[in-house]
Amino acid sequence: MNSTLTIVRDKALSLWEEQNILDESITVVAGPLSVKEAIGEPEEQDFPIQQGKEKLMEAVFRGAKGQAFTDHYGNYTGTLGEVAALPLDNNFHRAVFVSTLNAVSRALGMADCTVHCKDAGPKLCSGHICRRLRDEYNAEQVTIIGFQPALAEAVDKELRVRLVDLDPDNVGQVKRGVLVEGAESTQDAIDWCDMLLVTGTTLANDTIGRFLTDKPVLFYGTTISGAAALMGWDRFCPQSS
Repeated sequence: MNSTLTIVRDKALSLWEEQNILDESITVVAGPLSVKEAIGEPEEQDFPIQQGKEKLMEAVFRGAKGQAFTDHYGNYTGTLGEVAALPLDNNFHRAVFVSTLNAVSRALGMADCTVHCKDAGPKLCSGHICRRLRDEYNAEQVTIIGFQPALAEAVDKELRVRLVDLDPDNVGQVKRGVLVEGAESTQDAIDWCDMLLVTGTTLANDTIGRFLTDKPVLFYGTTISGAAALMGWDRFCPQSS
């Protein structure tokens, strides 16, 4: 059975073939994107990228940028056809594909908000999340997948929340007022909630399929911008550019 990421890749490949762009080049970089370049200087200091746990891979296609968070990073240059042929067998290859998809989707006018917000952006973003969850989903119990500090704090202030994260340094800790649970709690937390608020990084690490259940799901972040446009998934990322 194909993983969700493989399904996304196959759909992207069909689109790129249709657009006759498989021979065009893409450049993906990670090293030059410092923390400040990636997210500026937000008031908070507990974002994973600030702790050295992740970096942003940034792809550029026809001048359009697309990004993806990953814990396995590096640089890559090749054609879209070569990107589509990469085995999706590790987080580096997956991040190359996902950031490329985001850049190409931006260049083709399919997706926007593909570059991470900076400075006060995360805090401003969090100010809108509960209205979105209540007005569009009528949610009262929300399970958050992935620790985004500002979002976790905002949701916890107004709704009942559970938070699941893969970082062992977070698991078992109370972060922004919320107890961080580990991967072993995932299914129980899914069963408990009205809806899921899921980091787009789940696409880049290929765990996303676990969260596409009969529960409503709202993805957040830039990493999933291209796939969300391609697959019709709902996404929240109001401060990105």
